[in-house]
Amino acid sequence: MTKSNCYVLLASFMLLFVQAFSIDGRWYDAHATFYGDMTGADTMQGACGYGDLFEQGYGLETTALSTALFNEGLACGSCYEIVCVNDPEWCIKGAGPIKVTATNFCPPNYAKPDGNWCNPPQRHFDLSMKMFTSIAIDKAGIIPVKYRRVQCTKSGGVKFQLRGNPYWLLVLLYNVGNAGDVSHVSIQGSSSGWLPMTRRWGQNWVIGRNLVGNALSFLVTTSDGKTLVFPNVAPPTWQFEQTYEANMNF
Repeated sequence: MTKSNCYVLLASFMLLFVQAFSIDGRWYDAHATFYGDMTGADTMQGACGYGDLFEQGYGLETTALSTALFNEGLACGSCYEIVCVNDPEWCIKGAGPIKVTATNFCPPNYAKPDGNWCNPPQRHFDLSMKMFTSIAIDKAGIIPVKYRRVQCTKSGGVKFQLRGNPYWLLVLLYNVGNAGDVSHVSIQGSSSGWLPMTRRWGQNWVIGRNLVGNALSFLVTTSDGKTLVFPNVAPPTWQFEQTYEANMNF
């Protein structure tokens, strides 16, 4: 049996027999604001390490999270359902809930302890303007909401963007389904064993090992405990600044 076939069998095994736990889908109280304008230009890039959110499939259905929710970047990629509540003046009647993906961080301002909704321990969503105005009038500025974690629905496989240099490989994971947020990544070259990667920021993971000329495989665990092996995602001829899509998702 070839090494490639072993990868495929292992991946299939893990798909069928992975042990995992459910994400918390209970409703919680929070508040929401918005940043940027209807174009969403100000929501691009951000603390999760994503780039052009339109090209990466997130579009304007995004949010920045307060410190209490951001989990130092581990929550990047998680998905939420949000509904405007208890504010008949500003909530749009019959609207919602909306579904958004966490792609950015709403930083606290400790010099302004009052009126800064992103300060701990407050749970807060700083939405794109498009999403905010789907559930409330923009003049409201801030609204009370209820939210819950939901599964992320993605089209196609998990995507791996490779950057850096031969001795410092930086991998951005995106388009991750179900839980959406990644908690562990290991990489394997065709001439190496499994090597744990270190999370640099958001969903950017790094390895200080020269793997140029190796086919690259990844072992990825999401926050709900599911682990999948993605064999031979990038061919031996892979290049920096390129994105490679796996043939499966969570």
